[in-house]
Amino acid sequence: MSMSGTPTAAPTPTPTPAMVRKVVIASVLGNAFEWFDFAIYGLFAVMIAKLFFPSGNDFASMLLTLATFGVGFAVRPLGGVLLGLYGDRVGRKKALSLTIVLMSVGTGMIGILPTHAAIGIAAPILMVLARLIQGFSVGGEFSGATTMLVEFAPANRRGFFGSFQMCSQALAFSLGALVAYLLTVNLAPHDLESWGWRLPFLLGILIGPVGWLIRSQVDESPEFVAYADAVRRGKVKPVDTPLRTVFRDYPRAVLGSIGMSVVGTVSAYVFVFFLPIFAKKQLGMSAADVNLSTFIGTAIILVFCPLAGYLSDRYGRKAVLLPAIVAYGIASYVLFRQFVNVPTFGSLLAVQIGVSCLMSFFWGPTPIVLTEVFPVSVRSTGAAVTYNLAVLIFGGLAPFVNTWLVHSSGSNLAPIYYVLASVVIGLAGVLVLPVAARERPVELRLDQQM
Repeated sequence: MSMSGTPTAAPTPTPTPAMVRKVVIASVLGNAFEWFDFAIYGLFAVMIAKLFFPSGNDFASMLLTLATFGVGFAVRPLGGVLLGLYGDRVGRKKALSLTIVLMSVGTGMIGILPTHAAIGIAAPILMVLARLIQGFSVGGEFSGATTMLVEFAPANRRGFFGSFQMCSQALAFSLGALVAYLLTVNLAPHDLESWGWRLPFLLGILIGPVGWLIRSQVDESPEFVAYADAVRRGKVKPVDTPLRTVFRDYPRAVLGSIGMSVVGTVSAYVFVFFLPIFAKKQLGMSAADVNLSTFIGTAIILVFCPLAGYLSDRYGRKAVLLPAIVAYGIASYVLFRQFVNVPTFGSLLAVQIGVSCLMSFFWGPTPIVLTEVFPVSVRSTGAAVTYNLAVLIFGGLAPFVNTWLVHSSGSNLAPIYYVLASVVIGLAGVLVLPVAARERPVELRLDQQM
């Protein structure tokens, strides 16, 4: 007990530098494996529409394919909550090992599924089931991997370490685009359609055991170990209802986190997933050009996210987030409008490079903000539910909604207004976030647990 009567935290175990490096590698590679599996569906959406959702109408087939893409997001909040609760109960390490096994099962299913021509209506039904498994898994991946990174990081470098969560997503998108590009330019159209598109999905079967092995070699989060020890010794009351606690005790953190996640998730699912489909189907660009441009754009995010995380440690989260979101909104409008007016490889590359650079500066600080506003006892649950609610409402259906908007409005500019709406929500979310979030270190905060 302290002099004021407030219970004091048990000393948090200090991880060795070697273990910190191992955790960063395990989190980044494991998370990249997960997101690679989840992302390649979008990159091969045009082909999947033809093989699994034939309707005699290209537009209807594409909408069905994109709706199935969105189905994976419908269960993400459920996966996030259940796996987040699991991580808050039994530890981050066990939760992360479970998520990567589930993802390999869902992705492997897609790789071996017979097409509609072979088994009829069972093909799209099984495709939906595979996407549900993927969505459940990735729902818990973001919060689990982020919490692990942040809780192992030095107190003054948590933004930098947390940014590697977003680096791993960018790495996954880059690898997915690179694989799609290489398959497109090296295989004949018939071979790509008959078996080539399956290769990246089959890779997911191998990713499961490899990812599980990598993650099984790291220690449990030191802050979770200290918290669990404090609970065992009766110094801290365990949280019996983490989900209710998150919404009841941290309303500003919840609203701010959701708002900030909206602008991030829309940026990803419009510019990384929808834009390549839009460029190929609506504007008639070649698949090779689109995949190459997407690879370059996502590689830029990979480079700049750590810088954004570092700057947030040095100058504060909001000082980086607010100007980045404003600049992104302006640039996305100007560059997207130019691309629609002159749809060339150069104008597409300009959109993806310019937007990706600015996206990096609000992607990078996002993981630390979503975790530092919640105490360790509900951290995994809080980050999971806020992030996945934003993704469910605004992200997963973004390709579907924007495809429908373009078709129904007759305007190729319709998607940019969806983006601008997310910018407004994101700015409001950042402003609502607790002011002390940057100054308050991620710690047990036992005074809030009694």
